[in-house]
Amino acid sequence: MTQDISAILDDMVDAARQAGALTLEHFKRFRELEIGVKGPGDFVSDADRESEQLIRKHLLSRYTGWSLTGEEFDPVEGENRDYRFLVDPIDGTTNFINGHHYTITIALRRGRETLCGLIYNPVSDEMFTAIKGEGAYLNGEHLHVSRSTDVGLMMVGTGLPVPGLSLYPGAYQRLDAIRAPIGAVRIVGSAANSCAYVACGRLTGYFEETGFVDTAAGILLVEEAGGIVTDWWGRGPEVYERTGTLIVANPATHAFLMDQLKDVPRKDPRD
Repeated sequence: MTQDISAILDDMVDAARQAGALTLEHFKRFRELEIGVKGPGDFVSDADRESEQLIRKHLLSRYTGWSLTGEEFDPVEGENRDYRFLVDPIDGTTNFINGHHYTITIALRRGRETLCGLIYNPVSDEMFTAIKGEGAYLNGEHLHVSRSTDVGLMMVGTGLPVPGLSLYPGAYQRLDAIRAPIGAVRIVGSAANSCAYVACGRLTGYFEETGFVDTAAGILLVEEAGGIVTDWWGRGPEVYERTGTLIVANPATHAFLMDQLKDVPRKDPRD
C-alpha cells in the first residue's frame, strides 16, 4: 500500500508542477489579469479555474471513479467515494493577483484520513510533500519543525480577517496580545504556505480560521515534521476540519497559542 501511495503522490506532484507552469504564465502578467469577485475579500481569476481544470483532468483520468473536491467548481462524486482528492488550485489568490508568492495544494483522503499531500510554490519552485507515517520533505530534504522553546524568539503566522466576516470577533485584540511577548508575527497570505513554513521551521507556529481544503496537506506536513495540530482549544480533527479554527505549531508555540486563545468563546454548535 505504501508503494501505491508513493506512486499516487508522484502523479499529484506531476499535476501540481503542470499547474504551476500554467499559473506562472498568468502570474508574470498579474497586472493584466481578469479578476472576478466571489465575496468580500475573496477573489478568483482565470488562472484559478484553469489550474483546477488541469489538475482535475490529470488526476481523474488516472484514477477513474475517484472523487475530488476543489475550490472553484462543484465536487466530483465518483463511484469510489472512499478516495477523494482535495485541491486548492491557487491558495493565496489575493497574493497571486498582486504579484506575491502563492501555492498549489493537493491532498488525498481515504475516508477521514489524509494519506498524502503536497504544497507547491511555483515562484520559488519549492515542493513540500508528505506521506502519512513517512515524514515531510521539501524538494526531497527531510523536514522537522523548529525546536525553539524561547517565547521571545517565536515567529507566528496568521491572517487578518475582513472586518465583519470573522467567526470570532476581537481578532485584532488577540493579535495585539500575542504579538507583545514574541519575536514576530508574519502574514504569509496563503494558509497552505503558512503550514509548510511551520513544517520547515520558518515559522514556529500558525493560527487562523480557514478552510480544510486549503490546509489538509499542510496539516499532514506539520504532523509528519513533528508538530502539533489542534483547534484553538486543543480538540482534534473531528472539530477543526469542520470549524477551521486551527493551530499548527511546534510544541512550545502550540502551548503558548493555546494559552492566548483559551478565552475566545467557543461557537461550535455541536459543543
